Amino acid sequence: MAKLKFEDLLVTGAHFGHVTHKWHPNYKPFILMEKNGIHIINLDETLHYLDKALEFIRIKRKKNGEFLFVGTKKQAQDIVQQEADRCSMFYVVERWLGGTLTNFSTIKKSIKRLNLLEKEGSPIYENQTKKEVQMLNRERIKLSDQHRGIKDMRRLPDAVIIVDTKLESTAVAEAGRLGIPIIAIVDSNTDPSVIDYPIPANDDSIRTIQLIISSLADTIMNSTAKKSKRSDAELKADKTKSPVENNHSTKPSTAEEEQSKTEDSKAEVESVSSDES
Repeated sequence: MAKLKFEDLLVTGAHFGHVTHKWHPNYKPFILMEKNGIHIINLDETLHYLDKALEFIRIKRKKNGEFLFVGTKKQAQDIVQQEADRCSMFYVVERWLGGTLTNFSTIKKSIKRLNLLEKEGSPIYENQTKKEVQMLNRERIKLSDQHRGIKDMRRLPDAVIIVDTKLESTAVAEAGRLGIPIIAIVDSNTDPSVIDYPIPANDDSIRTIQLIISSLADTIMNSTAKKSKRSDAELKADKTKSPVENNHSTKPSTAEEEQSKTEDSKAEVESVSSDES
């Protein structure tokens, strides 16, 4: 995706905030004006802070950073899941389970239990009654719904990407407690000061959510692709270069051979001359 422009955000309604009486005082730097009882968000600020977030993602991806997308509101669920899958990252689109970050060791045990239940021919189903098997299947379905987006998450994410920080206040609190950076779409009714990389925009507009989350996912993918491409190029260069380097390091050059032969011949002549005298 090409770099987002002012017009791209404008047509999605990204500039519409909440009614004025619902605003958060810390949001003031992002407000352009008030119109018909609604705050209008300054889209120049949106682009500025989006660029900051994208640069942060590029830096993290250079170190193989992993991201957790969070969007449990109806407007965001499908978008968040689709974009997280597209860039091979993790997501939460159902209810946020308290302790997903702060009690991750317990979450990992729960995921381990899910993997056991999903394993074909798992011994857990052996010698069970029909009723007990049904209970295990219900448990499997429940755990699968809870953990489907984080089932392969082996460690805490390097950053969390959130849609609607007011709704996802528990996720925000957990990430903040652990010092995990937060990238988030923040509307005029939220406090942007608790977010590391706030992106001021309308978090109720499906098109706005799609535009911004897609931009973040694209940057994750492109940063990863560039890294892989560079590694392949280096590998190819090494393969091309190594036979030549090996020849230089293990076999003397023709000039060196000639010089060695000349020195040996001189030594033989001097030895013969010495014997004759």
